[in-house]
Amino acid sequence: MEKLVVIPTYNEKDNIEAILRYVFNLQLGYHILVVDDSSPDGTGDIVRQLQSEFPELFLEVRTGKLGLGTAYIHGFKWGLKMGYQYIFEMDADFSHNPQDLDRLYLACKNGADVAVGSRYVRGGKVENWPWDRIMLSKGGAFYTRLITWMPVHDPTAGFMCYKRSSLEAMNLDNIRFVGYAFQIEMKFVAWKLGLRIKEVPITFVDRKLGVSKMNKGIVKEGIFGVLSIQWQSLFSKYKHNISK
Repeated sequence: MEKLVVIPTYNEKDNIEAILRYVFNLQLGYHILVVDDSSPDGTGDIVRQLQSEFPELFLEVRTGKLGLGTAYIHGFKWGLKMGYQYIFEMDADFSHNPQDLDRLYLACKNGADVAVGSRYVRGGKVENWPWDRIMLSKGGAFYTRLITWMPVHDPTAGFMCYKRSSLEAMNLDNIRFVGYAFQIEMKFVAWKLGLRIKEVPITFVDRKLGVSKMNKGIVKEGIFGVLSIQWQSLFSKYKHNISK
């Protein structure tokens, strides 16, 4: 098994069937793991119904809303256990275009350890966002680079491809953040470990259906989380040591 897309969900009934069908209709060999936090709107039930149609579709249901970061860590560990060589993260709401999956995949196949679907490199852009959200996002990216010195233009990007060896190199149990700071922390850890990070330009489109998960708590975590990530880097052990 080669390619696994991890999609975390919480109340995504308006989008989940469409995004799953879109990826499978690409017929490019992608398997999908949905990590659902017991969505009260029945998202998990929709996925279960589709599993009989798509044998490459898997579902992990967690008890309660446990956060984006822990959902991805759960999915990464599951993918590693099952033997996948390339593990992706992608939103369920079509803000990430499934047609870009192969561009991230090829970036890793051609030398990158981690591929980032980037809004803020040449060729990348954002559509349908209000100006204040764009300024918040770009300001956050600038602030993150200023504090961490990390050479990634879109540190909060959530459309990613990791080589198996990259995730195996990370001590995933030491990833502390659960909101959007999780995305920053994962890239920071990859950079600190000397992994090759490649930013691939994408067009990010704001969701049309469902409710955005952005809130003041996420923004606060992003601001103070960056300072914490830099401070903790003096003491944290990011490398995963495997006993022989």
